[in-house]
Amino acid sequence: MQTNLSEAAKKLPRAEEAESILRSCVHCGFCNATCPTYQLLGDELDGPRGRIYLMKQMFEGGEVTESTQLHLDRCLTCRNCETTCPSGVKYHNLLDIGRDFIEQQVQRPLGERIVRGGLRTVIPRPGLFKALLGAGNALKPLMPASLKDHLPREIRPAKPRPQVMHSRRVLMLEGCVQPSLSPSTNAAAARVLDRLGISVSPAREAGCCGAVDYHLNAQDAGLDRARRNIDAWWPAIEAGAEAIVQTASGCGAFVKEYGHLLKDDPAYAAKAARVSELAKDLVEVLRSAELEKLNVRADKRMAFHCPCTLQHAQKLGGAVEDVLTRLGYQLTAVPDAHLCCGSAGSYSITQPEISHQLRDNKLNALESGKPEVIVTANIGCQTHLDGAGRTPVKHWIEVVEESMQ
Repeated sequence: MQTNLSEAAKKLPRAEEAESILRSCVHCGFCNATCPTYQLLGDELDGPRGRIYLMKQMFEGGEVTESTQLHLDRCLTCRNCETTCPSGVKYHNLLDIGRDFIEQQVQRPLGERIVRGGLRTVIPRPGLFKALLGAGNALKPLMPASLKDHLPREIRPAKPRPQVMHSRRVLMLEGCVQPSLSPSTNAAAARVLDRLGISVSPAREAGCCGAVDYHLNAQDAGLDRARRNIDAWWPAIEAGAEAIVQTASGCGAFVKEYGHLLKDDPAYAAKAARVSELAKDLVEVLRSAELEKLNVRADKRMAFHCPCTLQHAQKLGGAVEDVLTRLGYQLTAVPDAHLCCGSAGSYSITQPEISHQLRDNKLNALESGKPEVIVTANIGCQTHLDGAGRTPVKHWIEVVEESMQ
């Protein structure tokens, strides 16, 4: 596609990248066929092709309005379009550049700024988030349904973690909200890895991966968090840690982007590339392991929801299903498994109506095979789907750990 960036756009730090991505798009429209928001709303501007047109117009000096911002905000960044695209358009990178640019041009209404600022203040701080979650659970009977949806039905306590004793060692990103919403998940992962002869080394200085800030258009703050994590992990990496394991695919997808996002930072480029190389979703470690060592009694009929960040961002669609099948679990068929559940980080709060429609559609598909439990690989999807109060939703590693003999 022909482009002619304005002088203002040419001054952007990632101007060349934006222009290259725009030129790679041939406007075939295949992306719209798998875009969740286009399917729901039927508006060309709420599909990837239309959003690319809007960003091209914006970068070429066209008018930038609140309407433009709304259409970009409505994108889930599920990256389904990237899986579909025959031209390899790196849409999510273009969207990051476009959202950052428009944030400088259009001031949001006060209410939106308060909500986004509140999310950025609370979510990346585990201590603060835990305190507010406790208060929320205490007041749950008095809350409207719209707020109850964001609270977990049940918080399962973490089992004891094994001591660090094996020669094979990995790091694990603990996450922001997962230690409070589902403390049992990372503990279960550590226990499963221990059974396979792999110890999890703690790195308590590591914090939020940076995705919350970055995707709420505070990109510099998100990259600062990435740098702090790199510093926290680096001593263990130098000591021989073989991987940085994530049990939340949303965090994993962002950590795998560190190398790209910090490639122009002379102090961090090489380290960021190494961290992205070592970043592994939990299933990447387990799928090459001797699973018979787990001695699992697979007695659950389950449906697996594959998060967008696992199948479209990390290109690991089918990996968890393969591990669960090898362990003997019966997986039910899930129609339209490629579609987003509507969680998408903070999207369920900033775009609740669309998010809930997508959630209900996803649960109908997941429940069509009448599973006993739904399992997933991302805390955002887990909390969002479970908040509907229908079939219980857990992280898949918890079910595996519970089934070990």
